Amino acid sequence: MTLNVGIVGTGIFASDAHLPAIQAIDKLKPAAAYNRTKSKADVFAEKAGIPSGNVYEGVDALLENPEIDFVDALLPVQSNVDIIRNAIKHEKPIVIEKPIAANMKQAREIVELASSTDLPIGILEQWAFFSSINKLREILPQIGNIVSFTYKATGPWNANNKYLATAWRQNPEHIGGFLSDGGVHQLALLTEILGHVEYVSGHTRQVRKESGTDDILFSSLKLTSGVIGTFTYGSAFGATDKSTSLVIYADNGSVTHDFSPSLPKPTITYQTGANAQEASKKTVIEIDEVNAIQEEFKNFASAVEAKDKSLVVVPPAKAFHHLAIIAAALESSKNNGSSVKVEVVWLNLKFLDAHRLVVILFHS
Repeated sequence: MTLNVGIVGTGIFASDAHLPAIQAIDKLKPAAAYNRTKSKADVFAEKAGIPSGNVYEGVDALLENPEIDFVDALLPVQSNVDIIRNAIKHEKPIVIEKPIAANMKQAREIVELASSTDLPIGILEQWAFFSSINKLREILPQIGNIVSFTYKATGPWNANNKYLATAWRQNPEHIGGFLSDGGVHQLALLTEILGHVEYVSGHTRQVRKESGTDDILFSSLKLTSGVIGTFTYGSAFGATDKSTSLVIYADNGSVTHDFSPSLPKPTITYQTGANAQEASKKTVIEIDEVNAIQEEFKNFASAVEAKDKSLVVVPPAKAFHHLAIIAAALESSKNNGSSVKVEVVWLNLKFLDAHRLVVILFHS
């Protein structure tokens, strides 16, 4: 079965990342395109092999095409609520680029919209698909009870980064600007491995005027499991090595995941032992990482094909949590680093009645 994909928003990332991923998956076919500037959609369509008749001047016209099986939307983040609402109206499954929304009010609305329909709705946070996650999950039981962690993702400002130069990023309507735009990737990875964050104490600063708002974050986190740790994120510094790593400490060992771009391959290094005297030799594993963008599209295609939204790896409720962590960090920073509880949406109370799944949504 081939699924026809309608692409809404045909900018740089659609052309450079989404299109190659879609074309690499046998069951997917780019079949329609829309962009606010139609000439850009025309250029994209020619590259994608989309017929000129399926290049639209309005989103509704694309959504009304009965041959489109799902929508891939790459719009300024403040537009996510509207495109999801419109897709549901036209009974089209939809994936949107991260972060989930411009603010927590919009994020709540998207979660509510998703809970009101059986249509698959996904948020494209591809770091949740890294193969290193499963490898780390296999190793963690060997190091005992997890106590704490250090997550560090830092790097220099890159004035030539074509993605950072887009107007909606330099004049952000979304909370945290680059902190939420890129930070949710980091938090998707962290929470897939260690679980939800309950409290944040953080400090933020703006280093670059081009960021439009605060662009570095240094914080302490407490997870719902009781694990404590630090989370440091920012790529607005002066000359420095670009470094990304997660160190997890437990009562019978530790594990380090280093996926800095300077490495030939990401590595996972671990050792066991209750103390220095009992420490084992270090085991080093090189990771052949997957193309995570392809993996997220494969996942969503499977959910659409099965008509089963529960198959979506990053549904709105999960992406809500990642943005909520950033929101809590920003609030904490405004209050001189005070501890802030991360907002929660509960979607886990489900009742099956006459073969119909009713989801009850609570906010706290």
